[in-house]
Parts: sequence; C-alpha cells; structure tokens
Amino acid sequence: MDKKVLIIIPAYNEAENIEKVVKSIEGRDYVIINDGSTDDTANICRQNHYNFIDLPVNLGLIGAFQTGLKYALQNDYSYALQFDGDGQHQPQFIDGMVSFAEEAGADIVIGSRFVEQKKPFSARMLGSRLLSGLIWLFTHKKIADPTSGMRLYNKKIIAKMASDINLGPEPDTISYFLKCKASVKEFQVEMKERQAGESYLNFSGSIKYMWKMCCSILVLQIMRGR
Repeated sequence: MDKKVLIIIPAYNEAENIEKVVKSIEGRDYVIINDGSTDDTANICRQNHYNFIDLPVNLGLIGAFQTGLKYALQNDYSYALQFDGDGQHQPQFIDGMVSFAEEAGADIVIGSRFVEQKKPFSARMLGSRLLSGLIWLFTHKKIADPTSGMRLYNKKIIAKMASDINLGPEPDTISYFLKCKASVKEFQVEMKERQAGESYLNFSGSIKYMWKMCCSILVLQIMRGR
C-alpha cells in the first residue's frame, strides 16, 4: 500500500531555520533537499540525523524540488507537499489540504492566503495580481494566490513533474496544468514572514522573477503542447 504524504523541503542556506521547520512537522514523512548550501544547513541535517538529500551543487528551486519528487515517486507516496525551509509555512494546514484534495478530487491544492481573505492592494501584491490576471486570461480559471509556495500534488502530477525539468514548482506550471484540464483548487491557509536569514527574492530579484513568470505564461505556455 502506498504512503500518503511526503513533505518536500528545498533548503538553500537555511541553517537558521531548518531545525525549527523540522521540529514543526515532527511525526510526518519529509525529505530535505539541501541545494548546495554554503552555510551549515548540511551539517545540521547530519548532526540531527534528518532525512535529507545533499546536492553537491546548487540546482535552484526547480532542480531541488524535482529531486524531492523523484524520491516521492520511488517511495510510492500518494501526495507530495511543497514546504518552504524558511519557516513561513504552517503545518497545521497540511491535514486540511490533504482532506480537501481527496474530497474535491483535486490534482493540485494551493495553500492560498486569499480564499477567504481579500488580497491587499499593495505594491508587494502587484506582481501576484498580474500573474492571476494572466492565468485567468489563458485558462479562464481564477487563482487568487499564484505565488504561494505551499502546494500539494497528487501522484499523477508527481509523476509528470518528476520527469519534466520544464515543470517547476512555479505559477507558470500551474497555468500549464490548468490548460491541460488538471483540477487545481485553493485552500485557505495563513503564512508567517521569513523567520531568519535572507530570501533570494530581494527587490530586483522579485522584478526578475515576475518578468520571467509572465514571459513563461505568455509565450512558453502558449507554445508548449499537452
């Protein structure tokens, strides 16, 4: 019989956060993907006997998460949950996301901040609104929180993403799966601010990220076949 949920934690230089994150999901199946960190992330994982895969070089989020998906596929998990290593995601919503996926027959469930709460009109959310608009334009489906990094994937999606390096855990992939008629739902969650350390998405990084996602949805998703 297959296992139910694997929590995949991509971690790049998360030495200040990783122990708190693992403690918060105690008792659950997880794998940390140490993505070529240059700090003590790998040493902390070894010292605490965490279940982790140590990548010798930094592959970026797509490569790290795909490594976790391959692990989930090889170990016959029904679901894989993308869970950030910076302490923003809260584990008390995991069971609800899984139950919701099963009840709704969803292929992907996004842990969304904006199902029951309105998205604020702020500069920070401008990119999120733009991506939501583009996804709606090409799929006619409303995704309120496209940049949420807390996403649950079923076995069918795990198999697809584990074998295609073009399908990263990003908004453009959500758009692609919607075009392919996958069932994508959102489940209300709450998120914290990053607990410690620095995100690679500073102001200039955020601009580049949004530009990349918009171009991918506008061009690659139109050209990419099913």
